Amino acid sequence: MEKKFIVEQKQLLSVLTAMQPICTRRTTLDATSYIMFNIGTKELILKSTDLEISLQASCTVIESDFRQSEQFLVPGKRIFDIVKELSDTIALELNDNQLHIMCDDVHLSLNIKDTSEFPPLPERIENLMHIESATFKTMLEGVSFLVPQNNSNPALNGLLLEVTPSEFKMTATDGHSLAQVISKDFTLETPRSWLLPRRAVFELKKILDSYEDAALFLGTCASQLVFSGQHFNFFSKLLVDTFPKYQPILQKDGFYAAKLDKAHFLKTLKRSTCLLSGQFIATQFKFTPNVVHVLMNNKEVGKLNERVPLFDYNQHEIETRFYAPYLLSGVQTFEENISFYLHSSTKPIIFETITSKISRIYLVMPVSTAQAQQ
Repeated sequence: MEKKFIVEQKQLLSVLTAMQPICTRRTTLDATSYIMFNIGTKELILKSTDLEISLQASCTVIESDFRQSEQFLVPGKRIFDIVKELSDTIALELNDNQLHIMCDDVHLSLNIKDTSEFPPLPERIENLMHIESATFKTMLEGVSFLVPQNNSNPALNGLLLEVTPSEFKMTATDGHSLAQVISKDFTLETPRSWLLPRRAVFELKKILDSYEDAALFLGTCASQLVFSGQHFNFFSKLLVDTFPKYQPILQKDGFYAAKLDKAHFLKTLKRSTCLLSGQFIATQFKFTPNVVHVLMNNKEVGKLNERVPLFDYNQHEIETRFYAPYLLSGVQTFEENISFYLHSSTKPIIFETITSKISRIYLVMPVSTAQAQQ
């Protein structure tokens, strides 16, 4: 018996787009290249997994002949390529192990499979906390850029999430720099922490950009972390490695406070980076009252000698060296006026900003004299 359902092209395409990085990733199971369709009377639920991350999302059904839900597998890349070339509403019909796709004068079909080989997605989600979606996205943007892809230390290839009775923290480090964002708005009575893989972090960012839900729920399901919106559940396995104990390096005892104008400092850093020509050459920074002297010399390219205004600094002169790209990648995520802390040539520089919503920290280790000479 032929059964048909109708959905909006834009809504279906949005879900299929979010699932492409998952269903096109090669795994040990052929079934993961398929997307599971679960159609009922009022809702179409789609599921995709690559055994590491999974996404379940729903579409509203405009019209349906189904009186009870049915499940089947559709080739993920093919259905996406077809739907993106359609418009308005799409009628989909099940008949003889095929999914017929109709839109205006278009009528084509795809072979489908039963769901027996499709890996089950986790069930029984335990929601732990409610998070404002906009704040969560801002937090992700403040740290995700620093999560390495293939660091020799596996624990660094992830984003550390920590929730305590007083705050929610995200921390990332590549061994040279450390980025952290903190919100006091989201807490748990019992402290919890998870190490989210880099890939999951970036796929989650894309999903949050696609779904403009005001609310987001963080939860667990078996050994996986789950982020849920009104129309989606995003699951990710976690890294089991131990994240470095970073707390001691953030201590600012004996450090001196100062401020910089972000726009001016960024331009200087960009010019310094332009002279690197792919080489690891340290830039010298001499902090004096009212001004930072920035010097860089690449014998093969040229020299830089600039002065950047410095505010609220009345301490002794401190001369230190940093690799400009490390400073640049973190400083550009800050607001216009940057507060920072400095100690000596052997200690890190710690940038910090505190707002009513989010506190942000970015730390960069100096380049030693021996490294600079090399």
